Amino acid sequence: MQGLSKKTLVGVVIRKGSKMAKGIVIYYSRSGNTKQMAEIIAEGMNKAGLPTECKSVDKVRPEDLLEYDAIIIGSPTYYGQMAGPIKKLFDDIVSWHGQLDGKVGAAFSSSANVGGGNETTIMGIIEAMLISGMVVQGDPQGDHYGPVSIGNPDKRVQEQCRRRGQRIAELTKKLH
Repeated sequence: MQGLSKKTLVGVVIRKGSKMAKGIVIYYSRSGNTKQMAEIIAEGMNKAGLPTECKSVDKVRPEDLLEYDAIIIGSPTYYGQMAGPIKKLFDDIVSWHGQLDGKVGAAFSSSANVGGGNETTIMGIIEAMLISGMVVQGDPQGDHYGPVSIGNPDKRVQEQCRRRGQRIAELTKKLH
């Protein structure tokens, strides 16, 4: 547990003989909006006691995902779909098909317009996660499929990102 602060470990259950659960938030961002959402989600996960990294998709190899118990992926919306680099990550995961089974997954998105395809982008990411055998939790309040932002994340979006991070952390700790 070297390198982890006491604050990070609050609320984390460590089972004898098992590794500590950990998460990663992966994003692609051109404008910085999706990156900002990713950082807030990761902060929420860490604050809820799940050690979590936040990385741009270009810093992640598909085999890296095997190390994490929770994988949250965010993309801007391009023509109602996830950005190419995010899709490429999923395409490259095919070599490890079945090895993400049981891991917790979640998605988030940003776009320039209301009705710009945020939900279809999130659903595309979730579909790939479900095919991989991942566990995806909806939210009965707020952004049901995952946080969405129109442009720069406002206070409402920031709160939804924190909430999603907390819920993912709690679910991951329960399942780990």
